[in-house]
Amino acid sequence: MRYIVLSLACVLASSVVTVAQTTQKFQATKANDYGLVYSLPTTVLDVTVVAERVVKRPGEFYMYAKKYLNVSDPVSEPSESWTVKKVIVNARGVANGGERYLMQFKGGTAPYVVMDNADLPVAINTEDVVLPEAPVLPEPVGLSSTPLDTEAARYVISEEMLQSQSSAKRAELAAKRIYELRQSRSDLITGQADQMPPDGTAMQIVMDQIGAQEAALTAMFVGTEQRETAVKTFTYIPHDEVTRYVLARVSALDGIVDSDDLSGDPITLSLNITDRGKMPVNDKGETKEFPKGGVAYCIPGAASVKISFRGETCWEGSMDVAQYGIVFGLDPKMFTDKKAPAYLLLDPVTGAIKELGTK
Repeated sequence: MRYIVLSLACVLASSVVTVAQTTQKFQATKANDYGLVYSLPTTVLDVTVVAERVVKRPGEFYMYAKKYLNVSDPVSEPSESWTVKKVIVNARGVANGGERYLMQFKGGTAPYVVMDNADLPVAINTEDVVLPEAPVLPEPVGLSSTPLDTEAARYVISEEMLQSQSSAKRAELAAKRIYELRQSRSDLITGQADQMPPDGTAMQIVMDQIGAQEAALTAMFVGTEQRETAVKTFTYIPHDEVTRYVLARVSALDGIVDSDDLSGDPITLSLNITDRGKMPVNDKGETKEFPKGGVAYCIPGAASVKISFRGETCWEGSMDVAQYGIVFGLDPKMFTDKKAPAYLLLDPVTGAIKELGTK
């Protein structure tokens, strides 16, 4: 069956579902006229964007941070921002249903093909198959808490601070309490406290309480910073060369958004075809002919890919791509040889030969 490189549009999907890799064996028998039909893969790229949100809020006493804590750069204004922290690119194969191939074997034999869960051939005449492992991707992380969200923060405000109408006075009292807590910690560490905890566990509890109270009071001067992580995967099907394809965008308020949401800065992809698969030739330099009823496989091409955000490269690499290659075939007779039948291992991402041998 003739192979055609389809003009596939670039497709983006908001998410990709990862499932466990499994295989299924199909036998060439009289019931199917000793023929097996299958598709070779189209190579697609799953681009996973990991973005981080940072939320900053000034503390009540930020104007007194330098005076009492010698902090010259406290958070003075509320702010919120998103940025790309990491990009992960994984290639996988999807069956090209538009083009199917028939492996035709001679009667009275029993060769078989092993297919993966994407309906792609991964082996012939062997079940000793090692499938690509599903990528391990980062998990989204919700907005972190601040020292002011802890239970300790509710106990550090003294009655005198509550009654004072002056922010300067409250700041002074808060700073005084910070230094008292630091002194208490120092006394505990050096063993000079009036009442030492009875054991190590009790000591740790007291130290944790002191630390939480100090952190809450300090946040009133220096401000707070919260972070969260968003993870989203987009699928891109390579076609022609591109210099600046917008995969997605990152909005200052909404995080990772689709490419058509102009509120965000673009995450762009560039792709350069570095090699195109070539038909094999014989010893005379003549192009070989596709064997009758041949077992089709792909001789892939290659491309270099770069993902960028705000002028910086987030990911760069090269990979084999089925679309930039050609399809050739192996003589089906080698798989039905009674003395030494051949076996074949195929790459499910590109359809290329990984290993060819005899049993």
